[in-house]
This record gives sequence, C-alpha cells and structure tokens, in this order.
Amino acid sequence: MFSEPEKVVPYLQLTDGMTVADFGAGSGTYALAAARRVGARGRVYAVEVQKDLLERLGAAARAAKLGNLEIIWGDVEKVGGSKLADGAVDRVIISNLLFEVDGKYTLALEAKRILRPDGLAAVVEWSDSFGGMGPVAERVIKPDEVKKIMAEAGFQFQNDFPAGDHHYGLLFKLKARLAVGQADS
Repeated sequence: MFSEPEKVVPYLQLTDGMTVADFGAGSGTYALAAARRVGARGRVYAVEVQKDLLERLGAAARAAKLGNLEIIWGDVEKVGGSKLADGAVDRVIISNLLFEVDGKYTLALEAKRILRPDGLAAVVEWSDSFGGMGPVAERVIKPDEVKKIMAEAGFQFQNDFPAGDHHYGLLFKLKARLAVGQADS
C-alpha cells in the first residue's frame, strides 16, 4: 500500500480555517486532502517546482470545486523559495520529497520560516527501496536522519504516525523560543 493522504491528514490536526503548505506537492494528493479538511475558510498552498504537475493539480482542484487550493511554482530547497511570507501557515506537509532533494536542511529551514509559532510539520517518506518501487536504496532517508535534520533546523519531534505499508510519518513542532534571560533546559 502506498502512502494514503486521506488517512494521514487527520494526524496533522487540521481544523476549519487553517492554512497549510504542501512542499513538493507533486500530483497533489496531500494538497487536495488538506483542502477538503480545512474547508472554504482555510487555504492550502501547493508548492511545486514542476510546472506541468501544477497545471494538472490546478485542474484537479477546479474539478473538485476546491477554491481554497492555490498553486505556487517555487523551489522549497531555497529559503524564500516557497514564496510564502514568514509565519504564514499553520501546517507544512513534506511528503515523498526528502529522498529527492539535496538541500534537506535548507528545505527544513524554509518550513520553519513559513510556520506560525504553534505550527506543525509532517514528514512522510519511503521506509525502504522495495526493489525499485520506491527510491533507489542509496536515496532512502531513514527516520533518525529526518529527526536530526529537523532538530538542527529548530524543530522538536512530536510523534510518529502510520503512513501506509511502504512509508513512515513523523510529526514535528517548532521548538519553543526562549524568553530573554530564560535558561535552556
């Protein structure tokens, strides 16, 4: 079984009116599921570097009458590359993307930049290569490596969640910012 966005999205604790960014939206399965979940008052930004995928996703959103989904041609491997404002979103979805990119840390910093202080980031990745069904074995990124990258970028691991037979899911929140004079514990 592949990753199942309709079953994964509830772990993001989305509510009506929230704002979500889907990094590397691809075919848009996560963006579409999130758009249904946040309702007409919410907003989902599907950020993708491949224009042809964005065109198809835009058509799928129109067909599903999801006017709350906005497509953005952007490069999330660069800080500022999502083209979203600082603190613009409540949630960031990073699905089946880290194994493909070289700028994993920069991508994590971009997620941090656009998240509100109480925001959450969900990472869904292939758990193995599966004989060519997933990424090549050398590109598979293990959960501990994701946790390390996210921690270095300023995130705190919250929990893992089921993401399908061939994937794992990890949920992160921004580390609390210390007040001036407060000791780090």
